[in-house]
Amino acid sequence: MDFLTCCNELADVVAEAITPLVGTPEAGRKTGMGADGTPTQRIDQVAESCILAYLGDHPLARTLISEEAGRVEMGGDEGTLFLDPIDGTYNAVTGIPFYALSIAYAKDGVVRNAYVRDLAGGETFSAEKGKKAFLDGRQITVSKTSSLEKSALSIYGRKFNPGRVLNLGQKIRRWRLLGASALELCYIGCGRIDGFIDLRGTLRVTDAAAGMLVCTEAGGTVSDLEGQSLVFPDEVTIGKCMVATNGVMHRKIIEYLR
Repeated sequence: MDFLTCCNELADVVAEAITPLVGTPEAGRKTGMGADGTPTQRIDQVAESCILAYLGDHPLARTLISEEAGRVEMGGDEGTLFLDPIDGTYNAVTGIPFYALSIAYAKDGVVRNAYVRDLAGGETFSAEKGKKAFLDGRQITVSKTSSLEKSALSIYGRKFNPGRVLNLGQKIRRWRLLGASALELCYIGCGRIDGFIDLRGTLRVTDAAAGMLVCTEAGGTVSDLEGQSLVFPDEVTIGKCMVATNGVMHRKIIEYLR
């Protein structure tokens, strides 16, 4: 089976497994520590266990890198999968319907395929390097918004100093704080928001790899806070910051952040 077909099957399995847990105290029960150095919650463990079992029978790549399990050798022919079983765990635990399964396939250091399933709403975002981005099979593109005064941006910052975005916040029309970076990057791709800024310094390759490809294949731009290329290492203990936009406003936003 091809990447998209396998991911669709995986997403269906994960959605069925976690739905009874969403919004319950059991979902947030700590079950250990993940490879990324943060506590693993029950709902993450259930989702990842389903995926590992599936990939044991259908190895899509030689190596899997996941937030909870870390690096796992899968026995596939080549390439690496970057997996976040549930991006937006807090939302899933508390019952906020904005969380996703995020899977990216990379070969020779380049992300070539991306898959993000909105596990609450059921929408599927996908992309292939050089072949555009799609929402439920329909091609998507970023917004054409060019004015900060008319823009809608999402910001992610936990215990952060708001000083860096204060001037920018006084210019844009709408802030949105949604809490699932993979979906937020996809929302740029389909024009629902115009940009996403993550100031935490904890964004990992597993969080971002799939959403970045969807965003850029839809015409968007992704960089670090200085406007330089954003490159993640192939492991989950190093986090970074990010600016992602529809491309039109990218330089303006970088200047305000400076």
